[in-house]
Amino acid sequence: MSEHGIYNKAPWYAAYDAKTVKTIHYNDALIPDFLDRAALEFPDKVALIFQGYTITFQKLNALTDRFAGVLKGFGINPGDRVAILLPNCIPCVVAYYATLRLGAVAVMNNPLYSNTELAYQFKDSGAKLLVTLDLLANRMVQLRKTTQIRVIIHTSMGDFLPLAKRLLFPLVAKKRGLAAAVSPADNLFQFKEVLNTAGKMAQRPAIDIDDVAMIQYTGGTTGVPKGAVLTHRNLSCQIQQLEAWLPGFVRGDGILLGALPFFHVFGLSTSMNLAIYMAWTNVLVPKPQPRQLFEAIEKFRPSFAPLVPTMFIGMLNHPEMETRDLSSLKESFSGSSPLPIEITNAFQKRTGSIIVEGYGLTESSPVTHVNPFNGTRKPGSIGLPLPDVSCRIVDIEDGITEMPVGKPGELMVKGPQVMKGYLNRPEETGKAITGDGWLHTGDIAFMDEEGYFFIIDRMKDMIISGGYNVYPREIEEVLYEHPKVVEACCVGIPHPKRGEAIKAFLQLKQGKTATQEEIIEFCSHRLAKYKWPIEVEIRETLPKSTVGKILKKDLIGS
Repeated sequence: MSEHGIYNKAPWYAAYDAKTVKTIHYNDALIPDFLDRAALEFPDKVALIFQGYTITFQKLNALTDRFAGVLKGFGINPGDRVAILLPNCIPCVVAYYATLRLGAVAVMNNPLYSNTELAYQFKDSGAKLLVTLDLLANRMVQLRKTTQIRVIIHTSMGDFLPLAKRLLFPLVAKKRGLAAAVSPADNLFQFKEVLNTAGKMAQRPAIDIDDVAMIQYTGGTTGVPKGAVLTHRNLSCQIQQLEAWLPGFVRGDGILLGALPFFHVFGLSTSMNLAIYMAWTNVLVPKPQPRQLFEAIEKFRPSFAPLVPTMFIGMLNHPEMETRDLSSLKESFSGSSPLPIEITNAFQKRTGSIIVEGYGLTESSPVTHVNPFNGTRKPGSIGLPLPDVSCRIVDIEDGITEMPVGKPGELMVKGPQVMKGYLNRPEETGKAITGDGWLHTGDIAFMDEEGYFFIIDRMKDMIISGGYNVYPREIEEVLYEHPKVVEACCVGIPHPKRGEAIKAFLQLKQGKTATQEEIIEFCSHRLAKYKWPIEVEIRETLPKSTVGKILKKDLIGS
């Protein structure tokens, strides 16, 4: 790679907010140190709100110490892996911070995963203890026979509720699928029972900033998930980068909407860890459907909301959108997948909230780029690299030659938040990270003259039709302009003459109908002919991951 190319000159710095630093003098704070500091400086400030139940930073810190003692009592030592299989709830935060405080390694898992998916992650990570929900406990007792897990601790959605809701919970929980009877089994324990009998951890172990903090599995949207090994340094630097990007935000003075799932690194960093680092109140939303989001925003008045596109889309298309008061939202952050420009404009107009789109990967903890809150926000752009993030666009074929401004190629990034590597996969690690620390993102992008970056598509998603490169996102953006379309996804399908052609999958607005011919006609006025879909399939819903990414692998060949 060129040592004197345009990317080395970092043109994006000129577009930085005047108060945003170009490089950060990092504090070597461990992730559990965030909670210690918040509890010391803001002991009586509410840290978490769950269904109206509140817990202060001081109490959260004390619970975390006690649960670390519980884990220690079950034989968990520094370096051991603890699997956490929970939605956004108070025990999830406690278990995560207790695991890291003990010097152990957190393995966050998706509660919606199948037994096959969970068994793979439990075995691959070598998890020894599992913290989960009563709804999943009986399944997990059976599943652990094939893993190294020996102890299971289960909690209930009713464990931390205001008094009135706690009294009503047993009467309605099972009917609504919010609780389940757990059959007795060896080494199976209830969260509040072990917490109530535990004492404070006698002595905290020495933990190095470069020790492993967690193993975060990639989404698996294109293949078998890989465990990204993230250190305390990776995660700590990420949060300090985000703080530097938010110069107008004040420690101890904020309310955040905790709707992004904490078991995904996007929610873990931009919601859970950021809120604790900033000593903000985090409003936990375990099931981020439109109505639950509306209720949380109206009742608890968060001003900052990191969300994914499906959440914005879901609220905008919900019949209650026009009657709900969302005026408390001042800033919103969108990531995980591209946010259609039409959605951005409509949500901002309706709420008055500023939406900035960003970008990241599991392998980078995850955020590398964000549009500025106070500055130029370019539609369709992922924004500017965060402080201390280096970027290059390189030739797709050789992975080395730098591409000129405005020309697409693979985006490569380098920074303190980039993972250590993939767990037990040295060959995959070698493919992903160069010897001098550059991470191959696998995304096709370009940089404009002002240093703003634009993602065109995933390299694996690019379609070659009649010798032309076709980027599905370009077609999807056009489809989102159709007044009947809620969501769109395009994939490549075999074609006898072109090699590949485009098939569009659509979800329409409620009560609307459309024909294949109508959709193709709509595209014909907006796209070159070789980009037109040759097939259109309309579905009630499109398959998605829990963080809103449409699962193209589930559509290809279907």
